Amino acid sequence: MAYPHLCNHLLLINIQQQRLYQLQDLQLKSEYRISSASLGIGQQSGSHQTPLGAHLILEKFGDGAPLGTIFKGRQSTGKVATILTDKHARSDQDNITSRILRLSGLEAGLNQGGNVDSYQRYIYLHGTDEEGLLGTPASHGCIRLANQAIIDLYPQLPIKTLVYIYAC
Repeated sequence: MAYPHLCNHLLLINIQQQRLYQLQDLQLKSEYRISSASLGIGQQSGSHQTPLGAHLILEKFGDGAPLGTIFKGRQSTGKVATILTDKHARSDQDNITSRILRLSGLEAGLNQGGNVDSYQRYIYLHGTDEEGLLGTPASHGCIRLANQAIIDLYPQLPIKTLVYIYAC
């Protein structure tokens, strides 16, 4: 089965720069600050690190949820987080907010299968209530974005959009 939109949409995530680059038709469309894992990069399950390599967006959650909606197990809790914009403010939870784009690895042995499977590790792109920490590593493995950023990206990125996470 062909996926013609794979060439139209691409997300590049640079861990060193703490940036996500959205490309459409191979042209830079937008750029966002992110937070990757505070414990660095790594592929192993339970490491709380951000995995590298090629991924696809396999599932999307949060259609129509208000900005700041808190999710548990990919379901809305009905609660809305207070968004912390101070660069020193931490919430008491690792809240997943607004929207979720669940990733699935494409590279066997690197981010797919066994103890390195990004899908089984629940690696997401998602909103955060700790927006003040964006631009610095602060997550538990996922890629965090500002709530309005993930809300804006969400409808533009079809299932099977390619996401490439790299460090250089």
